[in-house]
Amino acid sequence: MPGTPETTPAKQVSDAPSPRRLLSTEKVYQGRIWDVVSDTFQLSESGDALTRDYIDHPGAVAVLPMNAEGQILLLKQYRHPVGMDLWEVPAGLLDVEGEDFVVGAARELAEEADLAAGTWNVLADVFNSPGSSSEAIRIYLARDLTGIPHLERHERTDEEAEIEFHWISLDDAVDSVLAGRLHNPSAVVGILAAAAARAGNYQELRPADAPWPAHPSQR
Repeated sequence: MPGTPETTPAKQVSDAPSPRRLLSTEKVYQGRIWDVVSDTFQLSESGDALTRDYIDHPGAVAVLPMNAEGQILLLKQYRHPVGMDLWEVPAGLLDVEGEDFVVGAARELAEEADLAAGTWNVLADVFNSPGSSSEAIRIYLARDLTGIPHLERHERTDEEAEIEFHWISLDDAVDSVLAGRLHNPSAVVGILAAAAARAGNYQELRPADAPWPAHPSQR
């Protein structure tokens, strides 16, 4: 059919690094957790200079905990920028220098959900808001769960002190996503990815130590 785009094989649809000529970079704001950077660059050698401000972010990991019955754990936490209590999955910054990604995920699972996992897989790698932030997030599926002994549990403070737990079936979680009841990006992506992976009994998921070339530290 004239004008119809050609179909691209699935394996060829892959994001890729695209270096451009950087003319200048400046830190315009230094925050407690992340900074704002202003870069001036050219899309091409003959192109005009463009300036973009964005959040320089260390990246993060998120964990979708799944029990033996196939239920997943969601956490309710207040998020001030949007002024809402959101149902989320355990997640946190990759702010420990040199820490392995899955080690960071295990730390967040223990600190926020009082759980450890015996089986780890990668569900998805995403950029949280690529038009305004360098934040890269890896979302893991954590199974074979065990509880952290009470005396070894992390003491949660501030917003984390209000965390509430809720186990929900994966099907009900998918329904909540599609009905617009869940908004946290790591939860939404993790839930939908897990539902897709379930059809193959999770056998096609990447291992926990799969390369993550999109993370800024790996480029």
